Amino acid sequence: MIRGASLRGFVGLVEELGGGAEQFLERFSIPPEALTSETEVVPITSHDLMLDAVAHDLRCPDFGLRLAARQDLGILGRLALAIETSSTAGEAVECVSRFLFVHSPALSIRVEPDPWGHREVAALTYRKDPRESPYSPQATELGVALFHQVALALLGSLVGLRSVELPHQPLSPVSRYTGFFGVDVRFGRPIAALRVERRALDAEFGSADAAIRRFAVRYLEVHHTDPEHLVSTRVRRALAGSVGSTQPSIAGVARLLAMHPRTLQRRLAAESTGYEAILDDVRQELALRYLGTTDLPLGQVAAMAGFSGQSGLSHAVRRWRGVSPSEMRRRLRGT
Repeated sequence: MIRGASLRGFVGLVEELGGGAEQFLERFSIPPEALTSETEVVPITSHDLMLDAVAHDLRCPDFGLRLAARQDLGILGRLALAIETSSTAGEAVECVSRFLFVHSPALSIRVEPDPWGHREVAALTYRKDPRESPYSPQATELGVALFHQVALALLGSLVGLRSVELPHQPLSPVSRYTGFFGVDVRFGRPIAALRVERRALDAEFGSADAAIRRFAVRYLEVHHTDPEHLVSTRVRRALAGSVGSTQPSIAGVARLLAMHPRTLQRRLAAESTGYEAILDDVRQELALRYLGTTDLPLGQVAAMAGFSGQSGLSHAVRRWRGVSPSEMRRRLRGT
């Protein structure tokens, strides 16, 4: 999932490009009210597929960059306060790395060694977990561009920025990227990242306030649990790795997690969920992914999403979205 606030500015930008924002939101089953809510979340796969679809349908290859230019730190909600009251850029990145799951558990930002081997340079990496959702060029450009925008706003300038790295090939003329980021942009790289001089991480924030930061961090600690610590996350990942290849069962997952099935059920109930609910969610994610991004026959989509036959897929898609798999594919593809 990802907070609907990630789409702030979406409606206005789509309408400026001559499109109908409501039509795209309906097509990808994203409630319009989620875009202005502080708490609502939407499926990250639907979110990302929509960004790619808008860029394609409206012939706007730099859609992610344009949307990022309309956003600011505020889209991160409560996390924003902890970031902007940090004392240095390095402390702010550490805060984002620790709590970005509040915005989306599928995303991560970290400080890593320079992929080009320069000791004086660090890579501020931006990743999406492929177990949670497929790669999206537009969503990646949105995330990296917003990361850049926020850093620029907090520091006033990015003197130590060496280059920007993107895993995909350019969607727009290279000059569009260099104009946006102000530095060299390299494509086809293993990881999306901003390469910065390590000394830039010591840059101090004018908005630093240790007392407010302690309060903001404590609030995040008390009100949000890192999904990495949840049993439901482990179950979801176990199912995501086995659905479509083996017949899933709670006994099998419990054995994999080294606990008794009844213990697993109790642990999941304590997290306000259950095995069947997680399995249904995983199947929905896989089915919509294959319907929206491949031309596989429906029978094969059914098998890869863990259904015994096409009728099972059809029943599930109608329950999830109220339409047939074929119609769902047409909606996701815009055909």
